[in-house]
Amino acid sequence: MNATMTKIASGLEHAFALRGFAEPSVEDLREAAGVSLRTLYKYTPSRDDMVLAALEHRHQRYLASTFNDLPEDQAMATDSLMDRIGAWMLNEASHGCLFHAAVAAAPGDARLRALLERHKGEVSERAARACGLTQHQVDLNLIIEGLMQSWPIHREEAVASAKRLSGLLRVRTCK
Repeated sequence: MNATMTKIASGLEHAFALRGFAEPSVEDLREAAGVSLRTLYKYTPSRDDMVLAALEHRHQRYLASTFNDLPEDQAMATDSLMDRIGAWMLNEASHGCLFHAAVAAAPGDARLRALLERHKGEVSERAARACGLTQHQVDLNLIIEGLMQSWPIHREEAVASAKRLSGLLRVRTCK
């Protein structure tokens, strides 16, 4: 992404995360992106393209926030990963996963579903590799998704539970 596209995608991400996918008007989205209407449509010709740009930007931010500079020790990396997901939920996603919300808002949109699958797949694969649980990628994904879904209700308890469950998975794997 060039600087203009990054600025637009960042603003769109913020607007959709704050107000959902149906509520913001094009003028609201243009204002959030901080560009003229002409520039907004030059880079994102439709509302669907705006949603995809916002989610792609969020995907890259989430990966960086969650996986950059994890500890090399796999047990420590696992705990750190769960802490980082909790922090993400606190600071960025208090209403839940924006990718799931986008698909729920447009269930027939194949591009959104593909982006959701790519995002969740990449997160699972990176998490399994960082935690040394490559044979249990689906199990770890279930723990992460459970953390994200239960975080709005249980907050830090959900993080602690995800740590316990991933620790049990690690113990089971080592046997």
